[in-house]
Amino acid sequence: MPAREQMSAVAPVTATSAVRLWPVRYRLIGLTFALSMLLYVDRVAISTARGPITSELGLSDTQFGWVLSAFALGYALFQTPGGLLADRYGARLALTSVVGLWSVFTALTGLARGYVPLLLYRFLFGAGEAGAYPTCARAFYNWLPVDERGLAQGINFSGARIGAAFALPAVAWLVGAAGWRMSFYLLGGAGVVYAALWWWWFRDLPDEHGSVSPAERTLIAERRGAVSKEVAASPLRFSALAGSENVWIAMGQYFASNFTFFFCLTWLFPYLQRTYGLQAMQAGLLSAAPLLGGAVGNWVGGTVVDGLYRRGRWRLSRQLPAVVGFVLAAAGLLGSLAAEQMFAKVLLLTVAVFGADLTLPPSWAFCIDIGRNHAGAVSGTMNMAGNVGSFITSLAFPYLLVWTGSPSPFFVVGATLNLGAAILWMRARPDRAVVTARA
Repeated sequence: MPAREQMSAVAPVTATSAVRLWPVRYRLIGLTFALSMLLYVDRVAISTARGPITSELGLSDTQFGWVLSAFALGYALFQTPGGLLADRYGARLALTSVVGLWSVFTALTGLARGYVPLLLYRFLFGAGEAGAYPTCARAFYNWLPVDERGLAQGINFSGARIGAAFALPAVAWLVGAAGWRMSFYLLGGAGVVYAALWWWWFRDLPDEHGSVSPAERTLIAERRGAVSKEVAASPLRFSALAGSENVWIAMGQYFASNFTFFFCLTWLFPYLQRTYGLQAMQAGLLSAAPLLGGAVGNWVGGTVVDGLYRRGRWRLSRQLPAVVGFVLAAAGLLGSLAAEQMFAKVLLLTVAVFGADLTLPPSWAFCIDIGRNHAGAVSGTMNMAGNVGSFITSLAFPYLLVWTGSPSPFFVVGATLNLGAAILWMRARPDRAVVTARA
């Protein structure tokens, strides 16, 4: 795909006046937004239910850290395979399979009777979820013009933050009302319903969807280039991924982003509850604030990405929000160390997550830029590295706390990683695609 094709989005649109006010491709974004909400409700439920789970199963903090890490490890290891599945078989079949699989293991979490089964179910749950975002990236490549992908990714990931923010108090209530086991059964059932809805509504190409008007099909084709039903002109080799500097940049910076965010998703709730002696609902509401800050960061980041791209600043549209975001994340983490008052600490952590999530739309748009017809595999590889960061976070916080008696070293490490990621972005080149076998 030539570079000029990527920059065609600024051309005036004349044939598109007939496109309906709410195009079908926007409904796709709404459906992936709902997917993100469900994905993170299921993911954060384990943290919210930590109290009754550890009490009933007799788990220590470090054992529970391994339970959280088991998910992150499974999620990380199956990212690239999940992306390859979407590239090979299409987003319709891939996402139906992914959501159905993770929903089964969400429900099975409620059957765990000991530490080892809980570890196994959470690992398999993570493996099941792994293909979700790479598959969304593949769907966006087929359905969205280049100048709409940044905000689309921002909206998509804001669903994750809103879902997690909602889940913290809501699942806390559900666990109290129905018990932690029944809560996981109900969440698994909701996922099965979504999988059926996706299979019924979605099609791999807009040309195959009966609701897409001829005018919208023309708009998509003109502003992003035609996509063949053929998955790829050539297979993507491991050497192409490993030999791409852009891929290593994407992986390194996403490691830092997830290291920051995953703390708020896993350990912030119990950390605030224990530090300030809060009830579960109080801790849930306070823990939701950084996640809502992350949702706003995604919207702002996506808007900046698309706005700069439309002005012809392709490279800057990826770099600027990412660099600013990582600097803010570092500042928020370091600032939280000096804050002893509860609300001040939560506010500064909200700044940190806002900054970390400001980097997500440029990260995923960048993967589509360089991956193109292999967008699923490339974005999955980036997300794999990011979730190695999640895996380490789940263990680093409790172990550093045990070894040092203070949470401060964890936040210093996080800030250092964020500053390093800002430097990495200076070398990112969205115009340099991953080289494939026939390139």
